[in-house]
Amino acid sequence: MSDSSTDRLGSLSELGVSVWLDDLSRERLTGGGLRALVDEKHVVGVTTNPTIFAGALSKGDSYDEQMATLARQGASVDEAVLAVTTDDVRHACDLLRDVYDATGGEDGRVSIEVDPRLAKDTDRTIEQARVLWQTVDRPNLFVKIPATMEGLPAITQAISEGVSVNVTLIFSLDRYRAVAAAYLDGLERAHAAGIDLSGIRSVASFFVSRVDAEIDARLDAIGTEEAKALRGRAGVANARLAFEAYEEIFSTPRWEELAAAGAHPQRPLWASTGVKDPAYPDTMYVDELVVDGVVNTMPEKTLQAVADHSELRGDTVHGTYAESRHLLDELERVGVSYTDVVQVLEDEGVEKFEKSWAELLETVEAALQGRTVTQEAAK
Repeated sequence: MSDSSTDRLGSLSELGVSVWLDDLSRERLTGGGLRALVDEKHVVGVTTNPTIFAGALSKGDSYDEQMATLARQGASVDEAVLAVTTDDVRHACDLLRDVYDATGGEDGRVSIEVDPRLAKDTDRTIEQARVLWQTVDRPNLFVKIPATMEGLPAITQAISEGVSVNVTLIFSLDRYRAVAAAYLDGLERAHAAGIDLSGIRSVASFFVSRVDAEIDARLDAIGTEEAKALRGRAGVANARLAFEAYEEIFSTPRWEELAAAGAHPQRPLWASTGVKDPAYPDTMYVDELVVDGVVNTMPEKTLQAVADHSELRGDTVHGTYAESRHLLDELERVGVSYTDVVQVLEDEGVEKFEKSWAELLETVEAALQGRTVTQEAAK
């Protein structure tokens, strides 16, 4: 193992955690920032979401030239958003292609999300997953589909067609199990259709810090010392129990049959790993979730914090399952309903991404209109 005092991200990688960046922008692509993180910080994948794209397009002038071209072509707002986001993701896929090849397709992945307005529409989610897969046209793409009830059959259908999927917005253990089942269903359909299973990959994005943010607020409202003593522990416990479920699901006879046909397990991905409460260590959602075979996607601030002062101590997941179950039981006992928490978080997650998507559409619309006005004035 590399010396953790000098290369903490390298040590994290050697412990079996794939380091991904939760950010993307054209400036990061063209300015060499992403390349540097791949070369120097062990970054082997990228995740995006509507909030990230909305932020990228609202800053600087990196998209001006493309917006001018799209305006001249008379592109609609939706067409422009598709063009801009898929171009960035395709560029990132190409940049990470060497990682993809070196890892046999496990890493070197870049994720792009279906329009969050479709989170409750199975058929249109399937349709857009196909469009994104075909438009980016790179084998190291992940199409992000939310783990809503309506998203589950879309996940199965996409996998059955050979589309690699990053399942996003997973908060509950029951829903995580349903996501894994949807993946297995899709693999079985793909196998029956004669599709090579070795080319299909998937990750299941289990959100961490948002769980603590919601539960901590409820514990504070309860206000007892007993309740306050449980703060900041639920997110990690929940994720650790998801890994326990992963180990169970991907060791069954059903899975072994698919693995024999070339299938790969759907790796857990820890998402929402930036600490929201400054009272907590800023590397908490990395240090406490180290286990071989997972992905941790980090905002750059968290990535740099891990590189600077992470205190890795090996596997921090195995051996914690009983303690984690006890913690969730204690939360119920003091009056925090797990079932209600995870449903609120899913609803809010979809809502937040819808809001970011609306901001993205507004930014693109303003850019297109501005370019159109400029072109008209130049005539």
